[in-house]
Amino acid sequence: MELFFESIQLQFDKKLPFVVYNKPNSKKNIAFLSFDDALVINQKLDKKGFVFAPFDGNDFVFFDEVKSEIIKFEGIDFNEKFNHYNDDLPTLETKEFHICLVENGVEAIQKNKFLKVVLSRKELVLANQNHFINYYKKLVQTYKSAFCYCFYHPKVGMWLGATPEQLVKIEKDIISTVALAGTQLAIENQEVVFWEDKEKDEQLFVTQFIEKSLSPFVEIISKSEPYTAQAGNLLHIKTDISAKLKSEVSLSDVVLALHPTPALCGLPKQEAKEFIIQNEGYNRNYYSGFLGEINKDFENNEDDKSDIFVNLRCMELETNQANLFIGGGITKDSDPESEFLETINKSQTIKKIIK
Repeated sequence: MELFFESIQLQFDKKLPFVVYNKPNSKKNIAFLSFDDALVINQKLDKKGFVFAPFDGNDFVFFDEVKSEIIKFEGIDFNEKFNHYNDDLPTLETKEFHICLVENGVEAIQKNKFLKVVLSRKELVLANQNHFINYYKKLVQTYKSAFCYCFYHPKVGMWLGATPEQLVKIEKDIISTVALAGTQLAIENQEVVFWEDKEKDEQLFVTQFIEKSLSPFVEIISKSEPYTAQAGNLLHIKTDISAKLKSEVSLSDVVLALHPTPALCGLPKQEAKEFIIQNEGYNRNYYSGFLGEINKDFENNEDDKSDIFVNLRCMELETNQANLFIGGGITKDSDPESEFLETINKSQTIKKIIK
């Protein structure tokens, strides 16, 4: 283990790009260590490697298999110690801005500008970039069913996260994805989970969008009934979707058709995206983008497989601070105060690992 993380630390000390990650329910950690500091962009997703893409869908940062050293370590129980996080609640100004943002989103929905929009806020907290390996270990040992990662590029910055949501998984000609929406806190020993119509509608929008977006590229679509799934201390409504790809369909065709999904942006996509850009008051950068393995399963060394996740529950880690990004889906029935409280609950995913 020490040699694995020493190699990553040395890469950072040399200001050379790397990404280290752990896939859901896996015991293997995989790292790409780039041979130089070139910023490689691969919009076509036509090579084997790892992609890290922003919300706006442009300039996909890429770690090419042939231009990186790939190292692995098996183990997820790192015995990292957790200290109590004294969470200072967001300022009144932050609360009022987010509530006003949600009110404007609900009003736009009521005026039939779109059906749903995902609105977020950025929160600054104290952190230490030199502790990035400890932060990564805490993410992995805490969120074993999530995709956990630490990405660094001197020309982009450092990002860490534990995302519960897959954008798409492809094995040869079979594609699978999930429709995930709705959020509530998990309660210990809870036998029955009740979902409001607002959450059910939100999740239905995501499912319908995925089916419609995939239809030009696939022959058969099958899906599960919606069910409750847990990610950390949160519950969501989830539907599993799979389909058979048509011949000559490229990975980039599928990814760009799905991204950003209603769980990241809204529906219809373009109208919701424009509202986000005009009203959120900050640049999302890589929050609600996507990341993952392209054209190869590097855990098992199997070709013709891609495993891509959306970049939720994440932070941008700077020298002495972390920028957290927290959002939620807004529909016509959304309550602005409740939506703000939901962002506080979601922020605990990252906050609990940076102390």
